Amino acid sequence: MGGMRMMRQDFLPPKSLQVLPDQAASQADKAPLSKSLLLVPSAISILLTLLFQHYQKFFAYNLQAVKEDFQIWRLVCGRTICLDLKDTFCSTLLIYNFRIFERRYGSRKFSSFLLGAWMLSAFFDLLLVEITQYVFGITINSLPSGFLGPVFALFVPFYSSIPRVQVTQVLGHFSITNKSLVYILGLQLLTSGSYIWILALSGLISGICYNSSMLKVHRILCVPRWVAKIFSWTLEPVFSSAEPTNEVRVGMGATVDIQRQQRMELLDRQIMMSQVAQMRRQRPQQGGMINWNRLFPPLRHRHNANYQDHPSEQGIPPPTEVSEEQVARLMEMGFSRGDALEALRASNNDLNVATNFLLQH
Repeated sequence: MGGMRMMRQDFLPPKSLQVLPDQAASQADKAPLSKSLLLVPSAISILLTLLFQHYQKFFAYNLQAVKEDFQIWRLVCGRTICLDLKDTFCSTLLIYNFRIFERRYGSRKFSSFLLGAWMLSAFFDLLLVEITQYVFGITINSLPSGFLGPVFALFVPFYSSIPRVQVTQVLGHFSITNKSLVYILGLQLLTSGSYIWILALSGLISGICYNSSMLKVHRILCVPRWVAKIFSWTLEPVFSSAEPTNEVRVGMGATVDIQRQQRMELLDRQIMMSQVAQMRRQRPQQGGMINWNRLFPPLRHRHNANYQDHPSEQGIPPPTEVSEEQVARLMEMGFSRGDALEALRASNNDLNVATNFLLQH
């Protein structure tokens, strides 16, 4: 139980995104704000690119006009709609993946984060441009347009609050996780323009500042409840939809094959957990310990084709060697060394399976 409490503390979201369980449950199957950010800016961007090119000048992120002529409306338009279809495509895919935050924490908390990140990143955009001009002597009059600052800011809670789960390995050395696709999309967006690194840096800084428990920015830059209710009445009937009930909740896979593999692994773990529960009912152990040797004979002795329920002492193979690094990682989660060793030996050094069973029992 101590290990489970420590694991939950490690994966707690930042205070700016924390909500009560009943509030999160009410938004668990809805993401109207994410869907509106997917559809409306993308549709406007496509129309401006294909049909209304002469109106693109109104959505250009012109810093010179903002600083010298105080055209604040250019700041709003230029930091909302993308004029490059590549940026539109990448940012749309990222928002689609980041909709998990709206489903987990609610639309009001999610919109407050986007609002705060948008305002902070606008300030840091101007600050970084001035620093670049002062240090390197480079004058920047315009930046890439679009809702890019808040998108890059969402990488901060994505990195800190979404667990990293290994899906597969490439060439035996490079791990593919449930977060790899998102980082690849972010890298693609980062390299799509000459000065987009300024937007990325300002977005990351604004995300860190908004999530900081010392600065308390989330208490100042937030969406009022009455505004959230108005948008809830207007956006939810149009953009919200129920999440499919027949789909298993799994991590975000990069492809359909990876998602299918995740579902199969989840099913295997559920089967093994049911075997654990059945074994505990049939053969209760002293002190609540699990008899891993009885439960996982195929895993521990998979190379012994003549394995029997009661092998002789001479036929017992040597115990599986356990990586001390994996033992240390389990001990950092709060588990004892003995439980960590037994779990890793029983799961054939599979850290994910060992962790799941220790958390469940």
